[in-house]
Amino acid sequence: MNNNTTNRNGIRYLTVTAMLSAVAYVLMFIDFPIPFLIPSFIQMDISELPALVGAFAFGPVCGVLICLVKNLLHLFITSTGGVGELCNFLLGATFVLAAGLVYKHKKSKKNALIGALVGAVLMGIISVPLNYFLTYPIYYNFMSQEAILEAYRAIIPSMKNILQCLICFNMPFTIAKGLICTGVTMLIYKHLSPILKGTR
Repeated sequence: MNNNTTNRNGIRYLTVTAMLSAVAYVLMFIDFPIPFLIPSFIQMDISELPALVGAFAFGPVCGVLICLVKNLLHLFITSTGGVGELCNFLLGATFVLAAGLVYKHKKSKKNALIGALVGAVLMGIISVPLNYFLTYPIYYNFMSQEAILEAYRAIIPSMKNILQCLICFNMPFTIAKGLICTGVTMLIYKHLSPILKGTR
């Protein structure tokens, strides 16, 4: 591979990473609650979708970079002092890194699906300690722990503490978020890949 080809590939990598980061940043604003299933202060968004596409197209590092850039951009309007963005980055990076590594090992539709499913489950599991030790202590400055617990109890009255709520509500919610991103990616990636890689 000559230097011109290497340079073109490098420029395309940076350009696509920047473009997908911008799309991911915009998607962070398109969020919505899931009534009757999870408290309204927790919003669903699919901003990891472009990062997953990037991880499949250019490798797991590209996906992680997209997660990083979108959260760095969001820092300019943060309301959590950067803690929310840090948590979002760590969860998204876990998801796309796992998916990208599995897919990189053997590039097939089956491996893409397996990798994304593994990533979604890992993201859900890691969301529990991240929220418990990092995100929710910040929330307590704006909304008391008891008020947050009552918001969960409005859906399932038997909830005893925040940790139980995170396991019963937030973990499956986060996994579902990953599964939605996975489903959409599986539908669109075949059509997007040639455009992103410049092979069309």
